[in-house]
Amino acid sequence: MNKKLMAVAVAGALAVPALAFAQASNVQIYGRINAGLDNYEAKGATAANSDLKSRYRVYDYTSRIGFRGTENLGGGLRALFLIESGLNTDTGTNIGQGGAANTSTGFLSSRIGHVGLAGNWGQVTFGRSNVWWGNGRNDQTSANYISGNTVGFFSGTFGRGMSVGVTRQSSTLQYTSPTFSGFNAVVSYSPQAQEAQGVNLNTDGRLWGVTLQGTFGQFYGGYDYVKSEGNQPAVGSQGANIGNKFRIGWGYQPGAQVSLIWVRTNLENRGVAGGGGVDAAATDLKQTAWGLSWEHVFGNIQALAQYGKASNATGCVTANACSNTSATQFMVGGRYLFSKRTAAYLTYGKTSNDSAYTQDYLGGSYTPGGLSAGADPRIWALGVMHNF
Repeated sequence: MNKKLMAVAVAGALAVPALAFAQASNVQIYGRINAGLDNYEAKGATAANSDLKSRYRVYDYTSRIGFRGTENLGGGLRALFLIESGLNTDTGTNIGQGGAANTSTGFLSSRIGHVGLAGNWGQVTFGRSNVWWGNGRNDQTSANYISGNTVGFFSGTFGRGMSVGVTRQSSTLQYTSPTFSGFNAVVSYSPQAQEAQGVNLNTDGRLWGVTLQGTFGQFYGGYDYVKSEGNQPAVGSQGANIGNKFRIGWGYQPGAQVSLIWVRTNLENRGVAGGGGVDAAATDLKQTAWGLSWEHVFGNIQALAQYGKASNATGCVTANACSNTSATQFMVGGRYLFSKRTAAYLTYGKTSNDSAYTQDYLGGSYTPGGLSAGADPRIWALGVMHNF
């Protein structure tokens, strides 16, 4: 009997610290399901018999589940963690509507995840983080309102291999400053693929990103910069993708805003380091886009509209390689707000490509891929989004 009592006492003593740790940590489960029915097609390709015919799809777009928590360490210091993973609720796999793997699903922290420390000096995290591509309050449409038939230029998505190519970045050290007079900064660094390099191979690949953003009365905006360099090859120059973005918005009344976003992508030394973009022989390709994003809430109805225009790429050394590489995109739609967490939406988006361009809707393998130059993708979608 004494042995049994002692075993119970020891088990209770071991359980108390575990319970204390659980109570000291504030852990939340959160997420989103965003799915619906849409119709996609891309007609008007320059080459004959190269259109993507109309098809209906039951889709999932950016559904996710996450776990986050904090612990007060005393003296104004906090520990924090986050694990956010993508879900394909339409298939239960990591394959998107286009038939390719959705790299934001299938694993823990497939979207973002980190651990770090925070205080009145700011926040430092280590893990997988959002870098550059987000637009804060200036564009919530694709991130939090509807499916993916929005203006991709705003996140640096360009056709013909001209994309900035930076969204969620693995192996990232990120510092977020406190907010001073409505403004703050985010600085990101990643060694990228240095750790995977073999014997006597260069380990100078890296990514740097900086975001400066804030609000001033009814106006808000920011500047975003990123430079992503690969490991230098044994022969040739080091290739780099560079993105610059300016955004400014006006919140003219509660639930209503209009924003202007300007983006430039720059592929540097890619011709020597392996080619890319609209001209594999060029070493300094650039492309610029701008656009407007608008939202307005009328009671339970939220109206949405976007327009974006990309100019021809520049910097080609091959004759006519930069010609006819422009595109325009627009989206109109509306949401019915059942509650703060649940909404239904109906949207229509279309892209008009020049004869040598391939702008499409690419997030999470959302479209079939293999778009031919000159084809004009369009999507209408009817969906429901629930946040929990």
